Parts: sequence; structure tokens; C-alpha cells
Amino acid sequence: MKIKYFLFIIVLLGGVFHSCVDLNIPPMSVVQDKDLFSNDAGMSIYLSRMYSQMPFEDFKYSPQRQFFDDWLVTPGTNEGASIGRDAGAAMTDEGSQRNGPYWVRAFNLLRDANYLLQELPKYKDNYSDTASYSHYIGEAYFARAMVFYALTKRYGGIPLVTQVLEYPQNTAAQLEIPRSSEEDSWNQVLSDFDTAISYLSDGGASWWQQGYSTKSTALGFKSEAMLYAACVAKYNPAFNTGFGQKTGVRVIGFDPSTAAAASQKYFLEAYKAARTIMNSGKFSLYLKAWAAGDPEAQYQNMVNMFFDVTNNPEVIYMKEYSWPDFAHGYDSYNIPKQLMGGNGYSAGNCPVLDYVELFDGIDKNPNGTIKVFDDNGKYLLFDNPMDIFKNAEPRLRAYVIFPGDVFKSTVIDIRRGIYTGDVTNGIDPLMTQNGITDYTNHNNYAVMDAVTGSGKFASTGQVLYLSSSGNNQTLVTLSDGTQMNAGGLSGPFTSDLTAAMTGFTVRKWLNPNMPQSLVLEGRSEQPFILMRYGEILLNAAEAAIELNSAGVASPDGSNYLQVAFDAVQAIRQRAGATLLNGVSDLSGSDGLQIVRKERRKELAFENKVLWDIRRWRTQDSDPLNGSTQADGAYYRGLYPFYSTQANKYFFDARFEETNKQFRLTMIDYYFAIPADEVSKSPAIDQQPNR
Repeated sequence: MKIKYFLFIIVLLGGVFHSCVDLNIPPMSVVQDKDLFSNDAGMSIYLSRMYSQMPFEDFKYSPQRQFFDDWLVTPGTNEGASIGRDAGAAMTDEGSQRNGPYWVRAFNLLRDANYLLQELPKYKDNYSDTASYSHYIGEAYFARAMVFYALTKRYGGIPLVTQVLEYPQNTAAQLEIPRSSEEDSWNQVLSDFDTAISYLSDGGASWWQQGYSTKSTALGFKSEAMLYAACVAKYNPAFNTGFGQKTGVRVIGFDPSTAAAASQKYFLEAYKAARTIMNSGKFSLYLKAWAAGDPEAQYQNMVNMFFDVTNNPEVIYMKEYSWPDFAHGYDSYNIPKQLMGGNGYSAGNCPVLDYVELFDGIDKNPNGTIKVFDDNGKYLLFDNPMDIFKNAEPRLRAYVIFPGDVFKSTVIDIRRGIYTGDVTNGIDPLMTQNGITDYTNHNNYAVMDAVTGSGKFASTGQVLYLSSSGNNQTLVTLSDGTQMNAGGLSGPFTSDLTAAMTGFTVRKWLNPNMPQSLVLEGRSEQPFILMRYGEILLNAAEAAIELNSAGVASPDGSNYLQVAFDAVQAIRQRAGATLLNGVSDLSGSDGLQIVRKERRKELAFENKVLWDIRRWRTQDSDPLNGSTQADGAYYRGLYPFYSTQANKYFFDARFEETNKQFRLTMIDYYFAIPADEVSKSPAIDQQPNR
């Protein structure tokens, strides 16, 4: 986003300025309404202020701290796709999200949007190009829609403040706006997006600046918001609805008598918005480097997509960064350990095996888990650690750094340990303690028989060597006299949480061309794509399947399942995934699960998936995570080992050793209203059962 975020104080004057001697003359240093609202230059400043407060979930966002001020920059660590040194640890208890930190901040931008709607019409005659005036009105409605959307998906029913509240013009009672019902709140979100779409331009005019929204931007976010609303209306459990004690309004959940109709209405709105973008011909999947049948080209195409800012057909809305005034620290925090920058951070975002197993092309057991043992219970051996992923869909390699892959011209050395034991009869499972093999525990390898020289290895002694931290490497001498670090240069090390704790580190968003000297906090400049065509296809597919199952007539005469099939097939073809067999694959409940799984794969690390899980209401029982979430699902990792006798690699698939877990409960469907806001207000209700 190229609008610069100026640091200044704007004094917005609703009337005359009164000096200390009651002169009706404003100081010349004060920026007045007429300076801002009378021309395009002034509006650029005003919109810059608004966009600096926009609830965009980008590189500065985390579920714990919400918007604007997060410095850990690890998107994905709160959606079940990865864990992190800092942000991931908070997922052992989602309570940090229950205090609703966005509630107070939201109303600052809401006031700016309402003030623009109130005051700009007074200066309409100053605009010879009526399209620019119309667009600025649309920007106000778009900002308001985004605020209401961000609030409603967090809290349910919200105070629908649609005009400027002034004191003392408004009495104290008039300033107390109670929470509306959740259904009314979603209806307001829909109304504001529709109004914004009617006013916004398509961009390209001389007065339009990169970073402003467009009709397509609003359509994209509308489709996303309406999917959320539709799913809450359909999937929110009946016991998770309730009324505010102060007002008696249903502040969370939908009235059972209107929920089904509301759900169908919202799914239809999501579908129509997505289809409008699809039919416009303005956007398409990014395929600049893609080639059929060429996994390397398909991998590189997916990597390039997130860095190409020149005529990228996938991008509907992108936030851009620039150093020194507006940069972020994604590379510094997430770079593999061996490429660590001067700030001393690395591997803050480690994808988990559960996520990797979602992808095609990996040899798996009948239960869908990765295959690491042969039929005799011995480890499968590989010449190179990359071999276990050789047939994986290229999209996965573009999102996740595998052990042994190359990044920034460097082989990423990820290894859990070195095995020196005999391999004549194969290698038995390493998770064996006192002669008992158990992959249901979370024990560290350090207490296993192969390390302690007990059990089977009592006579031969230690045969497994580990490194406890990145700065305390254990060196193992190989048969040719050379030495190898037991833990690899990038880990994992269980006592040093700056390494590949799961056996993987993130690849998505990492800049492959960033000089090593610049891998520092606040030096990254790659853009964050907030809305892209791939998501639009998936929005359309999901809404289509939901509408088809509900028997809702197609608004444009299209076949819902054909639309869904074409959308998913295009995503999978671009990704290098296994293609669907036909339209029938998407019929019934299986079709919905296919689309949901595709979203989990395609949109990971983009701050989308956690909201998908929330709106699907699958937090307590998520089949894509493979186990019940009621008491928390522990993350799993895939750990490479090197055998000195076989001169080959093998892998252990097991629970991640630091015992982090993805724990979301029913109460986390909604955030709590900040307690002080509830206690001081006669109108604001806390969430039921809080």
C-alpha cells in the first residue's frame, strides 16, 4: 500500500474554533475541514489517516495483540498450521484472545468514517470530477463495513454507530449506543459493503492512488464477510446463543426461527459477490511462471506470486511496505536458524506435520498419516531427506521449507539426530523407552533407550546422538573421518526455540532475494496480499456447495456444482495437486469437506484459516486436525535422522517435543467485551455466560 502514513494531528472542526479570547478565527497552523475535504490532495491525507487504522490482518497482526502493534509477525501460528517460539505458545490457551483488545480501537476509525460521510457532502461542489467525490463516499462506507465486519466476527452483536456522536450536542444517554443483535449487525455489514460497492470506482483515474480500495476490493471482502455470517447462522450451536442482561437483545447467535433463512441469504450474497469478480474478467490465477507437468516451474510460480507487485493478475488488494518509514520484520523472525540475522531471531513459524499431511503426493498410511515405517515396522530409508517429499504437490514446497531443500542458495540443514547403530536388520522405532515403544507420549528423545544405552542397547551403549541447543552442538565422527552436527545447523533443538521445532520452517512470504546483512527487525518490505483471486474462487465454491445443498435457486442460472468444480480444479491444477475426477466429487457433505480442506492448504499463513475454523464452528471437533479439540490437540512434527551405517536418512513422525497444542473451546467462538467497557456503561452487555 503506497499511501504514506503521516504522523500528525488533524483537528476536525465541526463548527467554529474558539480561542482563549473568544475570537472566531482558527489558528493558521490548524488543519481545517475545508483543507481536507475540498480537494483530492486533502482527501489523500484524510484517507491516509483512515487506512492507518484499517483492521487489515497483515504482517502487523496477531490474534493475541490484534492490529497495528504486533512485532512477532508469524501469521499461521494460531490457525493450527504451525507453531512458533512466541506466538505459538499462546495457543496452549486461547484465553489471551478472550479479552477483546480491538473493541476500543475500532471506534476511532468508525468516527473518522462517519465524519467523512457527514462533512464531505458540504464540499461536493468543489469536485469537478464527480467520480472522485463518489469514490471518497464509497471509501467511508468501505471503512465502516470493515470495522463492523471486524467487530461482528469477534463479538457478535455490536453498537451500530452510523453517525457522528458529539458531546454536549448529544446527551450522555444518547451517547450510550447498546449492542444490536448479531443478525442486525451482519445486516449492517452487508448494507455498508453494498453501498460502498455502489460508490467506489474501479481505480485508474488520475486522482486515484495505489492503496485506495475499488469495487472489486469491496466485493472481495463482502464475499468473505458473508461467508462468515452465513456459517454462524447455520453452524452456531443452539446452546451458544444468548441475550444481554441489560437490554434483552440476542447479542450472540441467531433466532432459531430466522437462522436458516438468514444463512441462505448470506451464502447467496457471498456467492454473487464472488461471481461478480469472476465474471468481470479483471483477475485470474497467477500463472506467469507456471508450466503443465513441470513441478519445479509450478513451485516457483507459487513462490513468485507473493512477491510480484507488477501487473499481478491474482491481486485484488495488496498492502505494500517500504523501509525506513513503514516496514516489517517477517524475514528476521522466520528465517531458518542457519541464516539467522543480526537480531538473533529465527524459525518463529514452524509448520506442523498435521498441515503437511493435508497435501497430495506424500506416501501415507491408511489413516492418512505420513508413511515412515515399512511393513515390518522398520524405518524407511532415503538417500536424501528431500526424497520423502519428491512427489508432493509443488504448492507445499512453496509454503514450507523441507529438510535438505535449498533457500537463498543454501541447503537448509534440519536434523534431529544421528544414529550410529547397526542397520543389518533395519532400524527399530526410536521412541522406545525401557523396551516399550510408545508414540502417544511427548517425551524427549534424550530419555529413549537409543540415547541412554538401556533396553535393547544395554550391551552396545548409546547409538543415538542429539544436540541440546543451537550453540551446543554434539559432533559425530563419520566413517570417512569427517564430523557432522547431530542436530543440523537449523535444528530442531528442543532447548533452543529458535530452530525448526517441528522439522520444518515456513517458506511462504520469506524473501529469497533479501541480502543477509538486511535480515533485521523492521527491514522487510515484501507486500501482504489481503485479498486475492484464489480466495475468491474458494469463496464461490464453498457458497455454491452450501446453496446447492439448501436447494436455493442459482441467481445467474449457473450450475452450482459446476462452478464449484471449476474453481477448485483451477486451484488444484495451479498447485500441482491431484485433480478432481468430476463434478460428482463435490456433491454431498464430502464436497464441502473437499473445499474446506482446499482452503486450509491454499490460504495457510494468510490470517484466514483461524477465522474459517471459527465460522465453521469446528473448534471443538475438527476432522481436518484428525482428533477432537475438546481438550486440545497436540501438534505433531516430522524429524529427520541420519544413519552413519546406512549412509541414509530416515524420519520419525511423532508429537512435537515442547508439548504445544491447538486448543480452542466453545467459548472462543466469541471474544469478551472488555470488562471496564461493560462496567461503566448502562447499555453495553457482556457476552452471555461470561
